[in-house]
Amino acid sequence: MIKSPLTEVNNYLIKQLPTATAFLNTKLEVVYASDTWIDYFNFGNRNVFGKKILDLFEKTTRNWEKTLKDCLKGKNRGPGMEHYVDSEKKDRWFEWTNIPWYDENENVIGVIIQTKDITRKVSNELEFEKLQILHDKKSEIAKIGSWNFDLASQKLSWCKMTKKIHEVPLDFVPDIETGINFYKQGHSRNTISLAVERAMSQGAPWNEKLQIVTAKGNEKWVIAAGKPLFKNNELVGILGTFQDIDDQVQAEMKIRESERLLRTLIDNLPLNVFIKDRDSKKILVNKAECDFLGVKHPKQVLGKDDFDLYPKKTAQESRNEDIKVMNSLKPVLGKETICEKKDGQITTFLTSKIPLVGNDGIANGLIGISLDISNIKQKEEELRDLIDVTALQNKKLVNFAHIVSHNLRSHSANFSMLLDFLVNEKCGKEKENLINMLVEASDNLLDTLENLNEVVAINTNTNLNKKPVVLNDMVKKVTKNLNAFLLNNNAKIVNTISDDMRINVVPAYLESILMNFITNSVKYKEPTRNPIIRLHATKNEGQTLLEISDNGLGIDMKKYGDKLFGMYKTFHEHKDARGIGLYITKNQIEAMNGKVMVCSEVGKGSIFKIYFNERN
Repeated sequence: MIKSPLTEVNNYLIKQLPTATAFLNTKLEVVYASDTWIDYFNFGNRNVFGKKILDLFEKTTRNWEKTLKDCLKGKNRGPGMEHYVDSEKKDRWFEWTNIPWYDENENVIGVIIQTKDITRKVSNELEFEKLQILHDKKSEIAKIGSWNFDLASQKLSWCKMTKKIHEVPLDFVPDIETGINFYKQGHSRNTISLAVERAMSQGAPWNEKLQIVTAKGNEKWVIAAGKPLFKNNELVGILGTFQDIDDQVQAEMKIRESERLLRTLIDNLPLNVFIKDRDSKKILVNKAECDFLGVKHPKQVLGKDDFDLYPKKTAQESRNEDIKVMNSLKPVLGKETICEKKDGQITTFLTSKIPLVGNDGIANGLIGISLDISNIKQKEEELRDLIDVTALQNKKLVNFAHIVSHNLRSHSANFSMLLDFLVNEKCGKEKENLINMLVEASDNLLDTLENLNEVVAINTNTNLNKKPVVLNDMVKKVTKNLNAFLLNNNAKIVNTISDDMRINVVPAYLESILMNFITNSVKYKEPTRNPIIRLHATKNEGQTLLEISDNGLGIDMKKYGDKLFGMYKTFHEHKDARGIGLYITKNQIEAMNGKVMVCSEVGKGSIFKIYFNERN
């Protein structure tokens, strides 16, 4: 305590003080100050002596002013902290110690101020406070708490967030046993118990995804992590973190459930579904696509492109289409495509390819959907065939009805006229003549009815009994039956059919077909040359082609081509021509699901091509 005014010597000593010190009179004017104090506040170029302290520090708190005035009253309030902005506009913080200044009579003659720069300390505290706030916010957002176990005191400490995750009050005091018992009984509790034991005995850290049951009975998924702490190679405790990941796990479980449902859906669709990347490599396939490719598991296909799975031509066509879809960003929808596999199997699909466009507007792959329509296409073919057959049958029926109507009407008119003549005729000889004419008309009517009956039988026989027949055996049989007829007409048959050639036919129809074509070839021979009939047969793609050619009169195809196989159509002046043979023959061929075609030239001969269907 100072008892008397300072001397010059004392003033000199104050200037040298290592601490920043200032002496104020009762007017709170600066009387003396250490150089350190002057430097602290950058007062070097200013005369601070005789100036009021509150004028030197414009931005001060009212609390400091009150403290200084209390010191003049002999009251010592202890140190305080003040904020100061220096000449460089930087924030600075100082701790002020304010004590009364006494003279030798114990009278207060001023205030002694000692100052300490605590800017760094305050800055560190502010930074720490900011970090603490930031840490708390991050902890709250990430739901991460911390805990600490002190081995010596056996004390377990939880932070606020850890307590919040466990849904316990903030004053809850945990211990190792209760902490472990929060984990769900079974896998989670066994795992954490083993982890703590290994940390204690082996110093092993842990990081486990487990379940707890909170104080309120709620189940939560957490990530519990712990790390042993050592001092001088001796375990002193365990430090750990505790993160609530229940929302993430529940979201993942929902995503997995959605993926499972989606997978179940696409695997049970009657469609081939696949996803390709930018290089046309498959990254997803469904069960239908696996079945089509003949694999048991998608892993056998994933990562492969069409060149790995299909012939080069098919693969290249598919790749070109993929590139076009991804580059143009325009989908291909319901395109009919033919897919050939490496084993030669051909399938017809209705295919759609849709580009998978990313946020950058660029396609990074495509999704493909294919519907196998091979059976539909086959049914369409069968339906078309059925329509063609039906149309043909209708045409035949109309023609047949016309023929029946015309022929029977002609016979009826003839009978009516002859009977009318017979009734009115008086002459016995004429009556006898009319009766002979009636008998002849009756025979003609019977012939017509037999022909019509044969045609009806062919077209109404739905239970044709087709059998494999050695074609040459049937040719020899017909030739033998026509032997006298052929010799009479100096006819020659040139047969190049192999002896092992078999065809699936109705034997009676085949015999009738051969008989008709051979006899016609002889019957309509060219008068200046002997008839030659050639027979040749080949097999190709489920059918047998029998060619019967001759060197006869030939037929004018331009004039008679569309009437050639009509009923009662004749094209040559021949006494035996009735126009029924070719009509019946064509019906027999078509009844066996075959067809007949003809090439002919007048004066040179004809070639009849008969196609026998071997499939059905």
